[in-house]
Amino acid sequence: MPAAPQDPFFKSIGSAAADTEALREQPDEQDEQETDLEPIDEDRPLQEVESLCMSCGEQGVTRMLLTSIPYFREVIVMSFRCEHCGNQNNEIQSASTIREHGAMYTVKILNQGDLNRQLVKSEAATVTIPEFELTIPPLRGQLTTVEGTLRDTIQDLAADQPLRRIQDPPTFDKIEALLAKLKEVVPDDEDEAAPTMKERHPEDPVRPFTVILDDPTGNSFIEFSGSMSDPKWSLREYARSMDQNITLGLSQPEDEEKEKVTQKGGPFTEEDEDGLPAEEVFIFPGICSSCGHPVDTRMKKVNIPYFKDIIIMSTNCSACGYRDNEVKSGGAISDKGKRITLKVEDAEDLSRDILKSETCGLEIPEIDLALHAGTLGGRFTTVEGILTQVYDELSEKVFRGDSVGSANSKDNQEFETFLGSMKEVMTAARPFTLILDDPLANSYLQNLYAPDPDPNMEIVTYDRTFDQNEDLGLNDMKVEGYEAPS
Repeated sequence: MPAAPQDPFFKSIGSAAADTEALREQPDEQDEQETDLEPIDEDRPLQEVESLCMSCGEQGVTRMLLTSIPYFREVIVMSFRCEHCGNQNNEIQSASTIREHGAMYTVKILNQGDLNRQLVKSEAATVTIPEFELTIPPLRGQLTTVEGTLRDTIQDLAADQPLRRIQDPPTFDKIEALLAKLKEVVPDDEDEAAPTMKERHPEDPVRPFTVILDDPTGNSFIEFSGSMSDPKWSLREYARSMDQNITLGLSQPEDEEKEKVTQKGGPFTEEDEDGLPAEEVFIFPGICSSCGHPVDTRMKKVNIPYFKDIIIMSTNCSACGYRDNEVKSGGAISDKGKRITLKVEDAEDLSRDILKSETCGLEIPEIDLALHAGTLGGRFTTVEGILTQVYDELSEKVFRGDSVGSANSKDNQEFETFLGSMKEVMTAARPFTLILDDPLANSYLQNLYAPDPDPNMEIVTYDRTFDQNEDLGLNDMKVEGYEAPS
């Protein structure tokens, strides 16, 4: 959230720079008489303090700037320099508290203009580029751009390459291949064949890739283009895991031990704060379909008020990171189908719980979105969550391409316009209609007025057609008298 326009402490970067330049132009009569640093003046936009240089042990100077980043929040930009040995570094820290939820930003980079997107990386954030198989672990806070991040990576990896060439040739070859891919996107300034900065234009295409910024503190940010409806930009907030809370110092390790379950291969029972038994969770050992390592699938039956019992299954592979979640109905097959129509008018409607079974279709007529039964499988989430999953699935397909031409084709440009409309729907920037059509009536949409009728939601039951029963395999299903020969 941007700071207030009249904030005397956290001014924008532009206004802080103007104040600093005006202060430098003022004559200082004490400069010739005093060599020590002046005491901190709270009215100065840029503060300077003496700091110990960890390289040579002499005293250096740390400059701190309190500023605000538009559409983000307040930050502290720090720059250290030692005049004795020349050591210097830059860092950024958040001036606000750790957020309630973590944040994951995903940006599709398609042209030179996308490389100029501002990137704020906190000391707890991880940057991932799947196309290059590159992961930048948490290290220190940075205020840079996407191009700056890639150039820093090239510089860090190339520094030890001469040594790797001798000591570890296989690793040298792998890193050299990665550097070649990165230099295709951000050519070396010393390369005479590469275009210079002045010759580059924002619309010039680059090799398509994806930047994923994952920060459990929620204090990182990637700039969007124009507004949050930018089809190349997406934000997903998530609840931190216990391991992440322990890493950030928000929980104690013994809290994790209380939540761990030691029994495997059968049911186990957890207890709530009052000592009352909770619902059983079943664990089934299996093999990961992605990497082949052993993995456990957890299954639990949950009751949804004013609906029915459902079965939630979750599979997480610690070896390769593969995750799969699925929801199935725990009741009998309904005699009739169900169609649920919801008029979404504001952000409150996006927080409604939704259960979409594997036989349910989803439609939004205002943006010509129609998902057939079986798409995404069974999901138990919120309206915002299901729309985000649809957006992620579609954006992966439209922005994925092996060549620049495919990433900038006319069809993809039209699809980008559709994704822009999808972003408006995801943020409730425009009213829309959500339709769930489930011939087995195993889908559910939360009624905020339950047990009273919801004025914005309409539920219609209907008789299934012969073709629907045929597709579901119900015409050949025999549940009575099946013991006798036909």
